[in-house]
Amino acid sequence: MPHTQQEFSVRLQWGVEAARQLSRQADSCVVVDVLSFSTCVDVACGNGVVVLPYRVKDDSAQDFAASRQALLAGKRSRTQPSLSPSSMQRLAFGTRLVLPSPNGAAVSLASESTRTIAGCLRNASVVANYLNDQDGSVLLIAAGELNPDGSLRFAYEDFIGAGAIIHNLAGTKSPEALAAEAAFVLARNDLERQLSQGLSACELVERGFPEDVTLAAQHDVSRCVPLLRDGEYRPV
Repeated sequence: MPHTQQEFSVRLQWGVEAARQLSRQADSCVVVDVLSFSTCVDVACGNGVVVLPYRVKDDSAQDFAASRQALLAGKRSRTQPSLSPSSMQRLAFGTRLVLPSPNGAAVSLASESTRTIAGCLRNASVVANYLNDQDGSVLLIAAGELNPDGSLRFAYEDFIGAGAIIHNLAGTKSPEALAAEAAFVLARNDLERQLSQGLSACELVERGFPEDVTLAAQHDVSRCVPLLRDGEYRPV
């Protein structure tokens, strides 16, 4: 079982298993998947879109979308709804979108906290300010990436994104949280270049989506706090 960090009010853990085992022990859980689930949710909800996380894109996802009267996001694309943050900018107000993701969406659905929020660099300060107003403990879950064998891979961008939120959170911070905050402070004056050198960003650039890295690296440009209720992310 992951170290619980229960003696601290601000905690940082990684991946789906941490969400399953530890989220119920925190008053709030923040899902951080900078490239790209959390960034997509921020952009979409900021434009009045309702986002329904779904673990994987398989045959059941289409049935789920139909049952919830929602669109189903497809493969990464600039023009069609997908895990590309730039595609979220084109969705109309009031759209309902099922967004499958093995990382951020899976963590969102695994969270058993009474308050689950999608956080990223774009909405870091507004999320922190909202949580400071709520009081109570905060568990940040950095989603990370999955290796081909299904094991969890460290994701630099999620570490930095969590640190950006932690930087403005009140309360006692675990060593893991303090490390993420320190990493953010070192990177904050050059975020796009810092993120672009990470493995996840390099993979996106190689696939032809450098604009997704640019969008994800924007810091404090959003006033949206996406809150998960009844399986749907909506702005607070």
